[in-house]
Amino acid sequence: MATIEECRSALDKLSDTMQRAQGDVREAAALDRSVSCHITDLDVTFAGRLTGGRIRVDDTLEGPPPERAQIRLAMSGDDLVALVDGELHFARAWGSGRVKLEASLVDLFRLRKLL
Repeated sequence: MATIEECRSALDKLSDTMQRAQGDVREAAALDRSVSCHITDLDVTFAGRLTGGRIRVDDTLEGPPPERAQIRLAMSGDDLVALVDGELHFARAWGSGRVKLEASLVDLFRLRKLL
């Protein structure tokens, strides 16, 4: 089972990858939205903001997110690490229910370029 530190490191790695993106991916990452990532097996939520093409984690909270972020993710820590490392395909994980993504329809259309 991935630790809180490994999950935080995975989010930092994802943020770095998004910052270096080009073209459509960079455009999709340029959203300015609140973000939460609930790590279900650890019952921890990373809350922050997607801004300037990066994910900025502002807080690590126990339990599910107390406020409804504009973009909400939920998954196990191992799945987060596997997604960021390229070992787990997002669409398959989302389709099977291993990863949950909630956002407005407009944001989902833009985010699909990241996936």
